[in-house]
Amino acid sequence: MAYSSGMPSVLIGLALLTFWLYCLFDVITTPDDQVRSLPKILWVLVVVLLPAVGSVFWLLLGRPLGPKVLPRPLPREKRPEAPKGPDDDPDFLKDLDRRMRGDDDRG
Repeated sequence: MAYSSGMPSVLIGLALLTFWLYCLFDVITTPDDQVRSLPKILWVLVVVLLPAVGSVFWLLLGRPLGPKVLPRPLPREKRPEAPKGPDDDPDFLKDLDRRMRGDDDRG
């Protein structure tokens, strides 16, 4: 066997691939106005063309400093709680009980 690739090199390769994919996904999903140092498209090129070094540069120089801010949903009007099913509706249960006893108002 001229070339022997041990398990440690395979694990290091998978770790580098995972790290690169994480950084690439992070660059792509970061909003344009939160990217530091370079425009977003240049960061994508840096991470793609220089996988290991570009990924480290992204984390140190390009990634936003604070946590990602998720947009808040608009507040909804407060509505009264509606019954979730027929067995939770008191009016339905009263009507059902009345019908089961034969108290229907049918002639």
